[in-house]
Amino acid sequence: FTMENINKVTEFILLGLSQKKTIKTSCFLLFLLCYIAIWMRNLLIIIFITYSHLIGQPMYFFLKYLALTDLCYTSTVTPKLLTDLLEETNTISYASCMAQLFAMHFCGGIGIFILTVMAYDRYVAICKPLHYTVIMSRRKCYVLVFACCTGAFLHSFVQCLLTINLPFCGPNEIDHYFCDAYSLLKLACTDTYIFGILVVANSGMMGLVNFVVLMLSYFLILYTVRVHPAKSRKKALSTCSSHITVVVLFFAPILYIYIIPAITFPEDKVFALFYTIIGPMFNPLIYTLRSMEMKTAMRKLNSQVKKKQQKTDKMPILYFY
Repeated sequence: FTMENINKVTEFILLGLSQKKTIKTSCFLLFLLCYIAIWMRNLLIIIFITYSHLIGQPMYFFLKYLALTDLCYTSTVTPKLLTDLLEETNTISYASCMAQLFAMHFCGGIGIFILTVMAYDRYVAICKPLHYTVIMSRRKCYVLVFACCTGAFLHSFVQCLLTINLPFCGPNEIDHYFCDAYSLLKLACTDTYIFGILVVANSGMMGLVNFVVLMLSYFLILYTVRVHPAKSRKKALSTCSSHITVVVLFFAPILYIYIIPAITFPEDKVFALFYTIIGPMFNPLIYTLRSMEMKTAMRKLNSQVKKKQQKTDKMPILYFY
């Protein structure tokens, strides 16, 4: 193929979730509320952790970055989805499509790696408590966050590199609400079997390996706490259960979509909602409801804000003439 064939398609048409106006209107209202909830909940987590003593604990240090990543991740898809639901024809330029693909896999990769790091943090805290402060020092935490960003960048770069080298010479209709690798492979005018295998090796295996590591760490935690006192065992189980809920909610649809080589189904769009919108919306809710420390920090910060507000209200008002 020549460069003329490769660059023949300058924009793609996103078919979205549905073409029916009533369904599109209902979806717009639903996803708008979800997007507002995502921003409010994750921003609250970032603020509460930043301005409380919890920032000194590695688990909440990573939770802050997870909340920030969720904001960035869902913003790569949801704003475009919301505007498309209000329009008749939904188009996206070739350059914007590639940028969305890169940004989505980059932010999603960071989220996956941070969830794995959080599981490692809980494993060290419960299974090696005497060495916890040494192993999970603040410097180590920053190094782990940097490693998460680096790994996500490499994953996203490879994913985008595989897609950007494909020739697109028509048709240009993507049966999805965002630019995804498998949806783009269907439009390429060349044999994409090898590309599909490479996508599985890059995305599917990355998700699978991290999922196995996560489950293994939680299995080791549950195996270790079996001999602990009932109170300690209950606290560990409460923490792990909230983490496992987030992991299953996020990883299950990803593994379903990316582990099968170059095969797409109409249902994939529904499953994609779980890791692009629903997961980031429920993550902060799950963590805050199951964490007594988070609830306590929120109450303390709220009381401090109220005290400052009361002091401000009591200040005398000066009039200048």
